[in-house]
Amino acid sequence: MTEASPVRAAAPATELLTLDDVRAAAARIEGAVVRTPMLRSQTLSEITGADIWLKFENHQFTAAYKERGALNALLHLTDEQKARGVIAASAGNHSQGLSYHGRRLGVPVTIVMPQTTPSVKVMQTESVGGNVELFGETFDEAYAHARELERERGLTFVHPFDDPLVAAGQGTVALEMLADKDDFDCLVVPIGGGGLMSGMATVAKALKPEIEMVGVQAELYPSMYSAVTGDERPCGGDTLAEGIAVKAPGEFTRQIIAELVDEVLLVKEGTLEHAVSLLLQIEKTVVEGAGAAGLAAVLSNPEKFAGKTVGLVLCGGNIDTRLLANVLLRDLARSGRLARLQIVLQDRPGALFKVMREFNEHNVNIIEIYHQRIFTTLPAKGLTAEIECEARDAEQIDRLVQALRGKGYSVSVAELA
Repeated sequence: MTEASPVRAAAPATELLTLDDVRAAAARIEGAVVRTPMLRSQTLSEITGADIWLKFENHQFTAAYKERGALNALLHLTDEQKARGVIAASAGNHSQGLSYHGRRLGVPVTIVMPQTTPSVKVMQTESVGGNVELFGETFDEAYAHARELERERGLTFVHPFDDPLVAAGQGTVALEMLADKDDFDCLVVPIGGGGLMSGMATVAKALKPEIEMVGVQAELYPSMYSAVTGDERPCGGDTLAEGIAVKAPGEFTRQIIAELVDEVLLVKEGTLEHAVSLLLQIEKTVVEGAGAAGLAAVLSNPEKFAGKTVGLVLCGGNIDTRLLANVLLRDLARSGRLARLQIVLQDRPGALFKVMREFNEHNVNIIEIYHQRIFTTLPAKGLTAEIECEARDAEQIDRLVQALRGKGYSVSVAELA
């Protein structure tokens, strides 16, 4: 179950970020970023019991909202700063947004990434104009090196989230959403470092004070949750939502969030996977794990959102295709449409054929068969057949398993965590 806690009262929100700042950012970046569509999802509304509206920030050129804040920061540079160039530490969407608009504006962009960064992210950043330098084994080491290069080369550092100019650019997402529809009960926004939520909450609470702002973090990376609630939790692990996997949230952003955000929810990995799969199957749109966090929160807390008009930000769509394939297949397995059966057989002619007849009679399709004769605790004349199969639903698989057991076969079903 998703865990939640009311956000603890904190100091007054900083005056460094206001509605006027976000409106100025919107005017500044207009025409250079996509004014992404926002559409109601009839099917997701039926599934969740809420009135679900989706803001498709995965339709930006670099497939993420990060372009907005990066461009707003770039447009504040002096001519001398533009000539010298900018630098950032990022292995994610910020690096691509900054690189793309830097090249468009003629501003040299240096991105420092850990040496462990997948080559596909390096190539994506270089393809949109970034000069990538690899340093260190962790993000913290890459970040420290970027700050050293900032001083040595006289570059301007553009922080991915802990910067009022960046947060003002991200806040333009809420300006567009509330311009298109002004009767939201709540907006559900992913939180990593807090730039997107800081900007959006500033806008939403200024325009509609009664609106509920709900943040979402992966359960493995509850850094902002811990910062604003005082409930310290471990932070780390392999999460599907790597775009919001931030161990240390921003100092500036946490002040805004502590004052303006009503609640922060934590979501489990399985729910994130299910949300990614649902958005592809139902809305025919590809999102990364962070982009599905809002929907994951609603799915995990149906009683909280039932009957409410809810705005969700699909904040990014940069996900590795092989990882996406794994997520979709795992979701099919969890729903019971895919299964792996381990069946103990005698190693003799016709044994497998008899089992296949049961699959045929129950109309279950076989995807793959693997015989295990050597690495088994069975007698020498025994074997284990592992059969991956697909069916209409879990009940169809259950009927097949019961039929096989009824005929004396030992059958076990592989389980997903």
